[in-house]
Amino acid sequence: MQYMLLIYDPDPQAWAEMSDADRQAIMQDYFAYTDELRQAGNLVAGDALQGPDTAKSVRVRDGQQSATDGPFAETKEHLGGYYLVDVDTLDEAIEWAAKVPGARYGTIEVRPVMQVPAEARA
Repeated sequence: MQYMLLIYDPDPQAWAEMSDADRQAIMQDYFAYTDELRQAGNLVAGDALQGPDTAKSVRVRDGQQSATDGPFAETKEHLGGYYLVDVDTLDEAIEWAAKVPGARYGTIEVRPVMQVPAEARA
């Protein structure tokens, strides 16, 4: 079963204020985690996202499209990246989520990917 591990950062500005050495250390932790996930055969995909200041929120209401700056959600935490993993159980997904370096200072949301039958996609 596939799960999204959504990485939420409580303070994206903290990254900009960090020393180069601290940023490098965190990135090395992420590279090591990604390698571990890949070697275990559970990595499907994963990427970091640019900051919330680059986001656009798109809505269509009554046939009219609008796009506004920024994320739609009113929250202090911002979606910073994700991993898509393929594991046997929710417990396994939670174990992998706990290993995400961002779990030490942010939140990792674990969400199952909806299984859509192939015939429904045709």
